[in-house]
Amino acid sequence: MRKADLINKVSENTQIPKVDVLVTLENILMVIKNSLGEGEGVFIRGFGSFVVKKRAAKVGRNIKKNISITIPEHYIPAFKPAKEFVDEIKSKNLQDRDE
Repeated sequence: MRKADLINKVSENTQIPKVDVLVTLENILMVIKNSLGEGEGVFIRGFGSFVVKKRAAKVGRNIKKNISITIPEHYIPAFKPAKEFVDEIKSKNLQDRDE
């Protein structure tokens, strides 16, 4: 599902105009990005947590040049789903969709 599909689905379910749903979704995503950029996590009960994880510095290899390179420590965004969310997905029979 793409963002446009998500906007259409929410608009259909709530009878809110698509433009309003788009503005709301864009603002939610902007707030999440800004919070993570400031090092602050976003926790949505029953859905999951958006957090910033620290990756330690490590030594990597450039295979083409056959040299070692140092990858500096850096931060990455991560999502950890809530237990209720995981349990709900597990309870659905998604195997039928693969066929």
